[in-house]
Amino acid sequence: MKGLKFILAGIVFGIVMVKSEAVSWYRIQEMFRFQSFHMYGIIGTAVIFGMISVFLIKKLKLRDVQGVQIRLAAKDKQWVKYAVGGLIFGLGWALTGACPGPMFVNIGYGYLAMTIVVLGALAGTFVYGRVKERLPH
Repeated sequence: MKGLKFILAGIVFGIVMVKSEAVSWYRIQEMFRFQSFHMYGIIGTAVIFGMISVFLIKKLKLRDVQGVQIRLAAKDKQWVKYAVGGLIFGLGWALTGACPGPMFVNIGYGYLAMTIVVLGALAGTFVYGRVKERLPH
């Protein structure tokens, strides 16, 4: 029962992703072809919501569920590693038609072929974990 709140959050997240059509391969293809504003609107809304949330966390000095004040670490100003990481992430997104959230939503939606993408993502995460100490960041 301890993880029930996370399961419920995942279900709500999945419903929002399906209802907004953010899990649609067609919508993602439209985005990468610059044919529709749909996905840019969803992503832009998420970015603005995140900015407002971070501002409120800092301004109101909010605390987590254990009562500890939330402290956000300052970002590293080196932009190259973010650009390279974003490029790799974007290529994977364009190739598979899904980023990490929609991968799991699509499996829940019944697209079992997406398990191949999830296995690939897990393999990539595993490899990154093994070599990250040798990478230049």
